Amino acid sequence: MKFSRRKFLKTSAMAGALAAPGIWIPKSRGAWGATLTEGKPIKVGVLFSLTGGLAVPEEDSTLVMQYAIDEINAAGGIAGSPIEPVIIDAKSDFSVYSEKARELILRDQVISIFGCYTSASRKAILPIVMQRDNLLFYPTCYEGAECTQNTVCTGPLANQHSKDLIPYMVENFGKRVFFVGSNYVWPKESNKNAKIWLENAGGELLGEEYIPLGDSEFGPVLNKIREAQPDFIFSTVVGASDIAFHRQFKQAGFDAEKMPIASLTTGEIETKAMGAEYGAGHFLSAPYFMALDNPTNEKFVDGFLASPYGKNGVTHYNMSETYNSAYVFKAAMEKAIAEHGFDEVTPARVRDACAGVKLSADISPEGETWVDEDNFNTWLVPKIGICQSDGSFKIVKQADAHVAPDPYSIYPDIGTCKANGLVAPDGTVRTDVI
Repeated sequence: MKFSRRKFLKTSAMAGALAAPGIWIPKSRGAWGATLTEGKPIKVGVLFSLTGGLAVPEEDSTLVMQYAIDEINAAGGIAGSPIEPVIIDAKSDFSVYSEKARELILRDQVISIFGCYTSASRKAILPIVMQRDNLLFYPTCYEGAECTQNTVCTGPLANQHSKDLIPYMVENFGKRVFFVGSNYVWPKESNKNAKIWLENAGGELLGEEYIPLGDSEFGPVLNKIREAQPDFIFSTVVGASDIAFHRQFKQAGFDAEKMPIASLTTGEIETKAMGAEYGAGHFLSAPYFMALDNPTNEKFVDGFLASPYGKNGVTHYNMSETYNSAYVFKAAMEKAIAEHGFDEVTPARVRDACAGVKLSADISPEGETWVDEDNFNTWLVPKIGICQSDGSFKIVKQADAHVAPDPYSIYPDIGTCKANGLVAPDGTVRTDVI
C-alpha cells in the first residue's frame, strides 16, 4: 500500500496524541489544500478589528500591514509573487474572530493569518489554526504560557515587558501599587508575572481590580484607588476602556506626577485618542516608540504617515511588531521556497523556516530583532517611556541588550518551549499547549 508523507504525519500525530496527557486538538495535516504558483498572488489573512471597542489599536495594525505588503510587493514581492491580503473586520467580537479565521483558511485558502490584539481573540482562533495546521503571526504583547507549533509571535512576553517596568516604578515612585486591568486572560496572567517582579523589588500590592472588556465606568475603581493611596498604578486595561480610564483618572483629580499610571498598552495611538493632556506623565513599557532615533525608524514613520494608510497620524509598538511580522513572513517564505520549491510550500514549512529569522536594523524600525529558534517568539530590547505634553514618549530606560523570550518565565517547573513542543523536566513532550 502506498503510504504518503502526509498520511504518515497524520498517523504519527494521532499516535502521539493518544499517548500524551491533557487535551489534544487533532490536526488535519491535509488542510492546506491550495498550491502556490510562482508569479501568482500569495494569499494571507489580515484579521483585526476595524470597529468596536478594540478598533483604536487594531485599525492601525491593519493599515500598517497593508503598508508593509505594498512595500514588499513594490520591491518584487516574494520570489516574484505578490502578497494578496484578505482583510477582515473582526468587529471586536471573539466569536467573529473564530468564524472569520475558519473562512480565511477554508474558503480563502490563506497560507498564514496575521491578526489579533488581545489574548482572548488569539485563543478564540488558535484551535482552528491548529486543527487546520495553518499559521498565525501574532504581532503584539501576550502573557506566554503557550507552546504551539502554529504561531510566530513578534511582540513582547511578560519577561520582556513588565519585568523592567515594575522595579523602575518602585525605585522612582514608591513601593505601594494598585493593579487595574481588563477582565480577561492577558491582564490576569500578566499580573501573576507582575506580582513576582513586585515582590522581588520589595513592593506592596494594595489592591487588584478588573473591569469587563469594553466597559468605560471607572468610578468605583477610582474610589478604591483614592482610599488606598498607592504610589503608582499598574495598568493592563486595553482598547476603549484604556482611554476612558486615563480620562477619568485625571478628571477625578489624580496627579500623574504624584501617582502615575504604568501601562503595558497605552501608547501613541491611545494617547492621541484620549488627548495628550490625559496621557502626559504616565509610563509605558514597549520595544518600540515613535520617537526612536534611528534612520530606519525615521524612514518608517515618514513613509507611513505620508502614505494613504497614515490617516491616524502616529506610529506605535503594535504597528512596529505588525510591520516586522510581514518581513519575517517574507524571509521565511523565501527560505521555504528555496528549500522545497514554490509549489511545495505549506504553512507548517513557513513556520519552520521562521526559526532564527533575523531582521536587520535597516529593516526593523526598533532595531535588530530575531525569531527564537525554539519557541518562535522574538528577541527584543525592552524600553520604558514617559508620555510628554504633546503625546510623544521620551525613553527613560532601555535594556542593555536583547532579552530572550521566555514563555514560561514564572513557570519553570512546567517546562521549556521548544520547536517540537513543551518539554517537561522529565523529558515528556506535549504539542499545541494553549
